[in-house]
Amino acid sequence: MLRLFTISNNLIQEIACDAEQLAAHITDADWIDAHEPDEQERILIQRLLRTELPESDDVEEIEASARCFVDQAGIHVHSLFMTQTEGRHSTVSVAFILQKERLITIRDGDIADFRLLRMRARRGQVEAKTPQDLLVTLLEQKVENHADTLEDLHRQLEKVSYLVLEDKDSELEDAIGKLARLEDSNGKIRLCLMDTQRDISFLLRHIQAQPAQNDTLREIMRDVETLMSHTTFLFDKINFLMDSTQGFINIEQNKIIKIFSIAAVVFLPPTLIASIYGMNFDFMPELKWALGYPWAIGLMIAAGFAPYLYFKRKGWL
Repeated sequence: MLRLFTISNNLIQEIACDAEQLAAHITDADWIDAHEPDEQERILIQRLLRTELPESDDVEEIEASARCFVDQAGIHVHSLFMTQTEGRHSTVSVAFILQKERLITIRDGDIADFRLLRMRARRGQVEAKTPQDLLVTLLEQKVENHADTLEDLHRQLEKVSYLVLEDKDSELEDAIGKLARLEDSNGKIRLCLMDTQRDISFLLRHIQAQPAQNDTLREIMRDVETLMSHTTFLFDKINFLMDSTQGFINIEQNKIIKIFSIAAVVFLPPTLIASIYGMNFDFMPELKWALGYPWAIGLMIAAGFAPYLYFKRKGWL
């Protein structure tokens, strides 16, 4: 799907057109947002750029030279964005192609940052004078979204911390699952922030930005560095809680093993006595003794209570 936007009176406005009118309006657009474009839509953009569009595999390349470069079509930046599906975070690479007269974005996933920008554009809340301004705005919004996501992860981590360290009735196995999901989300946010850091450094070197754009890019870079430190803090806390959870589980398992060990020791002497009196010898002193049976039972009970009282006295029970 192609969505076309134009800059009018320093505001981003969407061009209302159907599929048949795309070819007529695409040259007027200052921003072309290609969300999972079909073959016909890709041909339209390729005619406009006079070059082939990057395929999904090309966009996912991790080498710096493959993610940020300049060619005859313009400045190319492949940037990682966060998306959420079925309660789990994932990353989607967006291909930016920046020209003097337009910005083209190509993406496969439905990304919240783009939905929010379209909604703000419809309300006349997105200011931009050039396509460069729009690219900077997208990066700024991306970082703000990462900050909000990190705040949400921190709140979730506080709840898990209460379950692990304070709630005596909590299921520790469930806490491990929650910690694993938080660690995965935090790792993906850190990956996006590292990618954004590289993108901004590249843009500062290659675009002829106005002083205000340079200041905004440097401010975004400072925000990224702050958020990177916060992800490190979250990693440390997640690892601490994971170690604590595993330690508590080991303690619970040791308690169970301790009970079985003590029970084995308690029943060992009575078992020994029963084994002795269960021997089939012709001559046994207590064999024809009238009190032999009560004597053996009492001896087994006493032998069982003796180690129990000893453990109790030592505080092992």
